[in-house]
Amino acid sequence: MQKPLAARLRPTTLEEVIGQQHLVGKDGILSNSIKSHTLFSIIFFGPPGVGKTTIAEAYAKQMNVKYIKLNAVTSNKKDLEDAIREARFYNECYIIMDEVHRLNKDKQDILLPYIEEGIIYLLGCTTQNPYIAINKAIRSRTHLLEVYKLSDEEVVGGLKKALVSEKGLNNKFKISEQGLKYIAKLTGGDLRYAYNFLEVIDMSIKKKNIDLNDVKTILKVPNFQMDKDENEHYDSVSALQKSIRGSDVNAALYYLARLCIVQDLDSIKRRLLVTAYEDVGLANPNAVDRVINAVDTAELVGFPEAVIPLGFAVVDLCLSPKSKAANNAIHEAMDYASSHPLDVMDYLKLTPVNVAEEDKYPYNRPDLWNKIQYLPNLIKDMKFFKPNLNTSSLYEKGLNDNYIKLEKIVRSSSLRDLKKK
Repeated sequence: MQKPLAARLRPTTLEEVIGQQHLVGKDGILSNSIKSHTLFSIIFFGPPGVGKTTIAEAYAKQMNVKYIKLNAVTSNKKDLEDAIREARFYNECYIIMDEVHRLNKDKQDILLPYIEEGIIYLLGCTTQNPYIAINKAIRSRTHLLEVYKLSDEEVVGGLKKALVSEKGLNNKFKISEQGLKYIAKLTGGDLRYAYNFLEVIDMSIKKKNIDLNDVKTILKVPNFQMDKDENEHYDSVSALQKSIRGSDVNAALYYLARLCIVQDLDSIKRRLLVTAYEDVGLANPNAVDRVINAVDTAELVGFPEAVIPLGFAVVDLCLSPKSKAANNAIHEAMDYASSHPLDVMDYLKLTPVNVAEEDKYPYNRPDLWNKIQYLPNLIKDMKFFKPNLNTSSLYEKGLNDNYIKLEKIVRSSSLRDLKKK
């Protein structure tokens, strides 16, 4: 029985990997590691189908060291203990761990000391954000290397290789350039997904020369998502945020739907998170937290079910009160700071030099903290934050009231005098 196309075309060396030149190129970190035979533990993270596990295997092979493949979900404690026992017979050994973010504490406790001692080196692979999903103890012992979503051009290159390769479709048929670009656009940087489409085409269309219309009979998506210059796509992303900002829930749901049809979860997540902080912000921080939970859930369940938490988040943001006060404040501060790099007050520095004890920051006097001047003298009265006094949010009104009270306090740069009071 023949293996799937993606399995037959799996690269066995880094040179065969499509894309990821920052890792596998001539001056990539993995290429340099092989040249110097320097082993270190790595977490590869990135979206599905971009070659994380493939790169890990090819890298281990080219390092010419023993490697053992495990899966954090299906491998139990005995599997880990057996792998470690086997690794002891070799001077150098990699453990390739798929779904590494699912490694529970018990399994981590088994691995950590052996990673620490260099008995094993970990090559973990995950689709999750390692700063959120990977335990700090594992993270601190590994290098985090991002594996990027492939560009449309790179996916087209992979498809062309699959069509002519003896291990692939071996010139069984040809697909027009437009047809290949259509497949690449639809698959969103997932080469494995693109190879699967080739297999469907192979089974469904019995022609030597396949054009765009033939491909469309198999892969049906609305035309607006296949715009040549991607204007329609980016316009939909822009319209989604503007609709939420304008509290038009029906328009926002429409533009969300357009993005969900092509399953562009990355763009949706980024736009909803930015919109939550930028446009809702202080008026409803709980809605911001709910958006974070919603996009995490969407990523966990994947499409088609991802539309449920995403729709929830969009409705919540649309109908929420809005405030750009925090967003405006940080941008105004950045504009000013970029052209006025003023010195930090001596008593605020991490390790002040030649500062008398009486003039040092009073760590043990919380009663003085809100009476200290923190801005440099030249701008001590400057205001970057301007409260949104027209807010309908009770939470933001409470913040504004507290801000007004704090502004009435006279702050001082003489810590010596403050300590005497």
